[in-house]
Amino acid sequence: MKLLKFQQPNCAPCTQVSEYLDNKNIKYEKINVWDDPEQASNYGIMSVPVVILLSSDGVEIRRSVGFKPQELNEFAEFFQQ
Repeated sequence: MKLLKFQQPNCAPCTQVSEYLDNKNIKYEKINVWDDPEQASNYGIMSVPVVILLSSDGVEIRRSVGFKPQELNEFAEFFQQ
């Protein structure tokens, strides 16, 4: 499993998501949509923050847009199994 977090600088909700994931000790890959617009486009990112859970073969399992602790808790469960 792999977790991608799409963000941009000076985004308060993006910071909240990072702090939440860090507090849960969940490893994730940060992708700055301004620095990597091609990858953001490949995943259909229209706003940030977006967290995407990928299977081991790269298939999207779940997606969360914005800072939604309940959804992030569900993501955390995948990494606690």
